[in-house]
Amino acid sequence: MNSEYTIVLADGDLLSRVCGTNDSNLKLIEKHIGVPVFTRGNEISIDEEDPHIQQEFKFIIDRIVDEISDTGDSSSDLIHSILNTGFVHGVADTDFDAGRYAISIPGSTRKIYPKTKNQAELVKAFRKNDLVFAEGPAGSGKTFLAVAEALNLVLSKKVSSIVLTRPIVEAGESLGFLPGDLEDKINPYLRPLYDSMNACLPREIVHKLTENGIIEVAPLAYMRGRTLNNCAVILDEAQNTTTEQMKMFLTRMGENAKVFITGDTSQIDLPKRFTSGLVHAMRILSDIPEISMIHLSGSDVVRSSLVKKIVQAFAENDSLTGQKPREY
Repeated sequence: MNSEYTIVLADGDLLSRVCGTNDSNLKLIEKHIGVPVFTRGNEISIDEEDPHIQQEFKFIIDRIVDEISDTGDSSSDLIHSILNTGFVHGVADTDFDAGRYAISIPGSTRKIYPKTKNQAELVKAFRKNDLVFAEGPAGSGKTFLAVAEALNLVLSKKVSSIVLTRPIVEAGESLGFLPGDLEDKINPYLRPLYDSMNACLPREIVHKLTENGIIEVAPLAYMRGRTLNNCAVILDEAQNTTTEQMKMFLTRMGENAKVFITGDTSQIDLPKRFTSGLVHAMRILSDIPEISMIHLSGSDVVRSSLVKKIVQAFAENDSLTGQKPREY
C-alpha cells in the first residue's frame, strides 16, 4: 500500500521558499510532525498513512504558502508561529491566520510573528487595551514584542513618540560612576531595549529616531510631575520598581498613551525590605477590565533552546526547595 502523501506546489521557486534556507523550515516541520519530509521538483511529500498527520502536514504547508502569497515572508519566525499557535489541543485551527497577530513595522525588512500562544495573546492585548502588564522569564519575548509594537505605533503615526524607562537597580553588582550626560548614564540600563529595536529596524533608523527625540530615554525617577500624552511608553524590568514608584508611574498616563509594563518576578533585585511594585500592581489591578495582564512561562522562551532549559531548571529547583517569587 502506497502511504506517500504529496502536495504539488505552483513551481520549484515556491517550494524553495517553503523549505527555507538550507532546508531550515523543513527541519522545523519534520520535528513538529515527527516524520521526514521529502521534496522533488515542485512536490513536497511525507511517507505516512496516518490521516491526522497528513492533515497536519497539509495545514502547515497551506498556511506557509498563504503567507508567502500575502507578504512574501517565509522566515523561520513564521514557521514557529504556525507550528506553535496554529493548533488548538493538537488539532489544526481552520480559522488560523498567521498574519493576524503579526506586527508589521513601517520601514522594517521583517514581520514580527508571535512564536507561542501566550505571545499571540500578548500582541492581542497590546491592540485591545492601553495598559498592558507582561510578566514572564528572561527570553520569553515580552520586551521584544513590546518594543516592536511601540515602533509600529510611532512609525504608523498612531502616537508621536516612544518613551523608554526602567528603575535603576543593579543585578547584584555596582556599575559605579558613569560619565556623560543623563542619557549617557541611563543608556547602559536600556541597552536591551535598543538591541530589540535594532533587531526590528535598521540601526540608522533607530539612531535617527533617537536623535530627533521621537525615542526618548527617561529614568523612572524623572517621571514625577509629567503627563505622558500621545506616546507609547515601555517600563522594562518593572519587578524592580517599589510600590511607590509603580503608583507614580501609572498615574503619569495621559491621553492617547499606550503603556507596556514588562518584568520577571523571579528576578527581583530590590532589597528584601521592599515590595515589588510589579507584583503589587498586578495583584490589586487584576479586576480592572481595561487593563490586560499576560503571564508568560518557560514554554514561551524563544531566546534559545538552552535558555529555555536553564529557565526550566531554575523553576524546578525553586519548586523542589519550596522557594517562591518574593511578595506574591
